[in-house]
Amino acid sequence: MGDGMTDQYDAIVIGSGAGGAAVAYAMVQAGRRVLMLEKGGSLPRDGSTIDTKAVFQQGAFKNTVPWVDGQNRRFIPGEYYNVGGKTKWYGAALLRFSPHEFAADEAHQCLAWPFGYETLAPYYDRAEALLHIDRFDNEPQLQALLDKISAADPTWRAEPLPLGLRRAILDDPEEAKHFDGYASVSGYKSDAEWCLLKHIEEAPTFTLLTGKPVSALLPAGDDPAVIGGVRCADGTTYRACQVVLAAGAMTSPRILEDYLYETGLAAGLPSAGVVGSNFKLHINSAVLGFSPFTHHDVLRKTAILFNDAFPHSTVQCLGWIDGDILGAQLPAAVPKFVLRAAGARAIGFFVTTEDGSHADNRIVSCAGTGTPVMDYDLHRIKAAHREHRRVVGAWMGRLLRAGLVGVDKYMGLAGTAHALGSLVTGRDPAQSVVDADGKVHGMAGLYVGDGSVLPRSSRVNPALTIYAWGLRLGDHLAAAA
Repeated sequence: MGDGMTDQYDAIVIGSGAGGAAVAYAMVQAGRRVLMLEKGGSLPRDGSTIDTKAVFQQGAFKNTVPWVDGQNRRFIPGEYYNVGGKTKWYGAALLRFSPHEFAADEAHQCLAWPFGYETLAPYYDRAEALLHIDRFDNEPQLQALLDKISAADPTWRAEPLPLGLRRAILDDPEEAKHFDGYASVSGYKSDAEWCLLKHIEEAPTFTLLTGKPVSALLPAGDDPAVIGGVRCADGTTYRACQVVLAAGAMTSPRILEDYLYETGLAAGLPSAGVVGSNFKLHINSAVLGFSPFTHHDVLRKTAILFNDAFPHSTVQCLGWIDGDILGAQLPAAVPKFVLRAAGARAIGFFVTTEDGSHADNRIVSCAGTGTPVMDYDLHRIKAAHREHRRVVGAWMGRLLRAGLVGVDKYMGLAGTAHALGSLVTGRDPAQSVVDADGKVHGMAGLYVGDGSVLPRSSRVNPALTIYAWGLRLGDHLAAAA
């Protein structure tokens, strides 16, 4: 099929999630011509994206393509391919990384960023303004529980959780109960589509094409190290001087890895061996506390807890839980009356621990020869694994002393909401894939704009940092175009 004119676009952005949308927004605002290619389509607004049966039980909107782990065991990652990416489904928790989390932490196997917090700070400011971040008061029952916990053990300190959430959601109980893990129908959540792409969709210099999975990078000429376009799975090709990989930390490295092997660059590019490595996705466990009393709070996801005894971990409140949501996670044989009773007494928490980097924790494409691989083993990051076990145990014990019986579940490899780090940024081409400005070491015209660049995962949700990186990269590319 047709080949786009070389000078039709200044940049091609692959993917419409947090990073890709931020890159495109910054470039279009600067007057640059941007083509965005999205693998999926736009989500429906018929209410199905807040329907528990469709979202959780049927998995109507999730990826269905199987992967294998390092032991060749099949699983299906919890990925989403749609306009706005995973930001449509996230719980809208938007926190900054702490300044010290831009430095290396060898004891916890954490890599350093190529710059400090102060470099990203103005882009954090800009992202927070675009995403309309707010903080909500804790509802009465949650506040009573947090007061009881902090009074008994002041080492646990609760802080308001910064949320990209419109206050109007408080007047819409159905959406308030279905925002954490659901895609808002009414636009209450600050996602990449509502807050960024909607503001540029009518711009004459912006083009968004959906249903366009990218299958290959294309060289600009005879030198394979100079990228000049892409080929989509349907055979269409598009050309631009700048190509931005922003398809996520599980897809972007596979696109680059395939190109390096097809062109022979894998044998000579210093960073080739790092492509796909240092993969992270946080060590996450869900903890449910059950009390003898029914709960009446609705929003719930309004607080995050820290404890200095666990410096790489946080405990975050989850959104509304009822029998239907609980039933989606339990065997079908559990009677409905049991689910209803348990759901009415359940309050959920998400325990997150920063996972360190390990070169063997990696994404492998296996293009043309097999199923993609996520080789990730907690035993390679022992310090992080040890801290996570400790913080989960401590929090379960604290809930029990507050009158709630708790159960926990490690999210495992399928819990890929925070997939990061497979194309890390750094100064040394032998130890990183992209430089401080997002350009792939040793190549021209190719940049990375998604969470795969993050050398550290921090102990909080990474979305705001991905937005900030994307805005910074977009400014850089706009200046260079």
